[in-house]
Amino acid sequence: MRRDFRWNLPADYNISTSCCSAWAARAPDQVALIHLGQDGAAQHWTYGMLERASNGVANAFAARGLKRGDRLAILLQQGPEVLISHFAAYKLGAIALPLFTLFGEKALHYRLTDSGSKFVVTDADNLPKITGLMDDLPDLSEVYSTELAADPIRDFHAEIAAASDGFAPVATTPDDPALLIYTSGTTGPPKGVLHGHRVLLGHLPSIELHHEFFPKKDDRGWTPADWAWIGGLLDMAMPCLHYGVPLISRRMRKFDPDEANDLMARHKLRNLFMPPTALKMMQQAKVPSGVHCGPSVQVAKAWGPLLEWA
Repeated sequence: MRRDFRWNLPADYNISTSCCSAWAARAPDQVALIHLGQDGAAQHWTYGMLERASNGVANAFAARGLKRGDRLAILLQQGPEVLISHFAAYKLGAIALPLFTLFGEKALHYRLTDSGSKFVVTDADNLPKITGLMDDLPDLSEVYSTELAADPIRDFHAEIAAASDGFAPVATTPDDPALLIYTSGTTGPPKGVLHGHRVLLGHLPSIELHHEFFPKKDDRGWTPADWAWIGGLLDMAMPCLHYGVPLISRRMRKFDPDEANDLMARHKLRNLFMPPTALKMMQQAKVPSGVHCGPSVQVAKAWGPLLEWA
């Protein structure tokens, strides 16, 4: 396989097309995302729903001045709004900047200033961090909230509802910028690493092999890793959507091994991306008698070799 492998990048490529629009065109009613609320209730999002919502957001963003090359910061936990925001950015030719919700004001100020982010999408819990910084962020022109929005904060869902659900995306190549992710800053301040749309294609061979020739029938994916990190986003969330594998999203404020075990059993999960700390904590989970769970697990080991545990 290694001997015969060749990269075959298309002349035109956009992450939103392969992870959303192409599926919406051929299978609009296929489930793309299963979002689990705090009460455990499941909300199903089809590719058609994600396509219409991201088109609406792209139209709203464009009307407010977001354009090709601008940075869109996404300060949200796992959920449909994260994917909708990413796809809207990519359709506009803008650059998505995922931000971890546990960042404090200092960490957010550095990244928003250094990146020159023009728009931010966040939620009620994290909105105070952004409003507290707005006067010191000259590049920031619009802030959207998925909850409790009031002028001058724009209502994310209201603008989707008011906008057209049709949008003609800009043409992009694999090398056009798509995603800006900051390093952890272990040596000096964090550095922004700019990735082209090809970054997803670059991850796919690893995902395919770690998950036993992913995708397979009945595959279903989840990760406790935040989608603000490249592991959660590009080693599980986007590959699932690219291949038409249902993706689970769950906002876990703190990793709970019993809750994770219940989630895996209840939703018959076959595919996981697990940070090592979470995997160690799973040894503490109370596994009911007679229950056997043997999913394919991809373990994050910094940037070294990835291990598989089954």
